Amino acid sequence: MRLVRARDVLLDTGPIVATLDASDQWHDMCVGAVTSLLDRCVTTEAVLTEACHLVGRGRARASLVLDFLLDAEIPILALDRPAVRHAARLMDQYAKVPMDFADAALVTLADGLQLGTVLTTDRRGFRSYRPASGKPFRVYPEVVLPQLKCDSYALHSLEQGGVH
Repeated sequence: MRLVRARDVLLDTGPIVATLDASDQWHDMCVGAVTSLLDRCVTTEAVLTEACHLVGRGRARASLVLDFLLDAEIPILALDRPAVRHAARLMDQYAKVPMDFADAALVTLADGLQLGTVLTTDRRGFRSYRPASGKPFRVYPEVVLPQLKCDSYALHSLEQGGVH
């Protein structure tokens, strides 16, 4: 009997690309997070499209993204027409952050499925975005800042998403 876990973690583009590209600055951190959270992830077609584009632009096979998601049995969801309208409103609302369609699709999915956890390298965006619940997203992978001797302004900048 196979244990099925709840799909309660949104999977963004960055961790997919970083996991598939050993030279990516986020590779080691994302491989660990993806390995531990893979069976809980769900993503969108918009994220799939963006990841295929970025991996293909990096000279790897774009279909590597499809192979990875399908082999991992990660559900890839599409937005219906009302959800796309909701995503457009979110993009307008967060235009200054900014928010692209892939991020808007994930936040829309979070609203529809009442999810609050995201696996992403977009610290700034997902620390700014809020699902309908109004609560901040829980962002993975968790970044542990090294002990640095720096002024409080620099530390505040890092904590507010200065690390990408």
